[in-house]
Parts: sequence; structure tokens; C-alpha cells
Amino acid sequence: MMVDLPSSGPSRHRSPRGGRHRSWLYGLLGAFALTGALVPTAAADVGAKIIGGDDATEPYPFMVSLQQASNGMHFCGGSLVDDEWVVTAAHCAAGWAPGDITTRIGSNDRSSGGTVTGVSEIVVHPEYSTSPFHADIAVLKLDRPVEHEPIAIAEETGPVGTPTRVLGWGTTCENGAECPEPPERLQQLDTELVADENCTTDFDGATELCTDSPRENAQACYGDSGGPQLQGRPGQWELIGATSGDGDDNPICATGPGIWTDVTAYADWIEQHVAA
Repeated sequence: MMVDLPSSGPSRHRSPRGGRHRSWLYGLLGAFALTGALVPTAAADVGAKIIGGDDATEPYPFMVSLQQASNGMHFCGGSLVDDEWVVTAAHCAAGWAPGDITTRIGSNDRSSGGTVTGVSEIVVHPEYSTSPFHADIAVLKLDRPVEHEPIAIAEETGPVGTPTRVLGWGTTCENGAECPEPPERLQQLDTELVADENCTTDFDGATELCTDSPRENAQACYGDSGGPQLQGRPGQWELIGATSGDGDDNPICATGPGIWTDVTAYADWIEQHVAA
């Protein structure tokens, strides 16, 4: 069930240019609202868990769970790209104050292990917009360096057909009443880059990645937003994307492609902040 919540970000409705859905956060927050958990009022769309994925089969030391400081609720994913900087989606960060967010880094369990930190700075890309969606990327500075190994940003993404992998703690079903709690265990799903024309009319091939899964009825969903899309292989993963939104007009997450922000297109912008 979807629940409309106050937010600074978009709801799950068609955009003026053709139907991209970016309320993967709303679905997750709606599920928590049904169970009586606290719901943030400042956040925009938050992603959900991967539908049709599998429990993580290896460590991902760079994986980040973004959580509400007030109650520890997971709401988005992120990727550690430096010992004190995290890349995520702008719609996960816009509207929050640094003190509202904590992170758990380097654990495949969102509720234990790894390192828990605060956030000292939030930088949303200056060109971020929601109508149409553009530059859906942000970086968070941690309140202290961590010892987990960051992931390198790829120099470029592979061509159409390149195998990729996505990670997240988002919802594992479409109906929030049936799976109101996000999974404790990190989920992974093997995917691939597909042609730009498979995604919605407001898709920007220069800064976004159109992605689908060879597995039927499998895709990122509510709660996965901001999490990584990887290319490479175990032990040699590189970061290419940050989970952003649905890729077609179908409101069901698991049917159709998804859209990931192309992190490689913003590598210079990210490096400016990390270096500073």
C-alpha cells in the first residue's frame, strides 16, 4: 500500500515529460507508517528493497545504509568512495539536515556490524531538479574517517549488454503491508545495461543508466535508492551508478527497467568535494 507523506520531494506520479517514477522512498516510508514507525517529514523519495534478488554472497565493505538518527530506520543506500565521503542519490539527501542522518558502513546486516557514523555535511548537486529529474546525485561527508575500503569510481561505463550488479536493503515485495520491514540482510541482483530507448522519455543518456535484469520480475524498488550499481567482478568491483528510479510508466517496480544516475558522469564533481 502506498501512503502519501509530507516530503520535499516528488510523489509517485507521472512527471510532466512522460512518466518517470521516483518515489521509491515513499513506498518504504508508507510501509513503516502502517506499522507505526516514525516517518521523516523532510526527506524526498527514498528507495526500497530489491525484488527478486538474493542474499549478498560476498562482503561489500563500501556499502552504506543511510538511517534516521532518531530511530535507526534505514531509508536509502550509498557507496563509500573515500574514507569520509559517501555517494548517494540527491532525492535521498535533499531536505535532510546532517544531524538527522546516521550511517552504517561495511556490513551486510543493516542493524549490526560495520561502523556507525554521523554526517557532518550534505552536498546536493547544484543542478538537481525533480521536474524533470536531473542530476540525482549527492555526497555526504561523515563526521569522522572510517577504515573500510572505499570503492573506486569507474573511468567509464561499459556498453549496452554490460553485466552489472545492484545492491540494497529495499522492500522485497510490491505490497508494503506484506513486507513492512526491509530485509536485515543485504540483497544483490545481477543486472545489465540496456539501450536508452528502453527507459522513459525524460531519460538522459548522458547522465543516467537504463538498467534491466535478465531475471523475470526482479528489480530495485522502495528503499534501494542511492545504493550502488557495480561493474566488474568480485574483488574488482567499480562503481558506475546510484539507484534513482523506475524506468517506465508501470508503477510496479519489478516489471520493466530502472534508472541509475551515471556516477561516472559526475566523477569530477565528486572529486572536487572529496579533495577539498
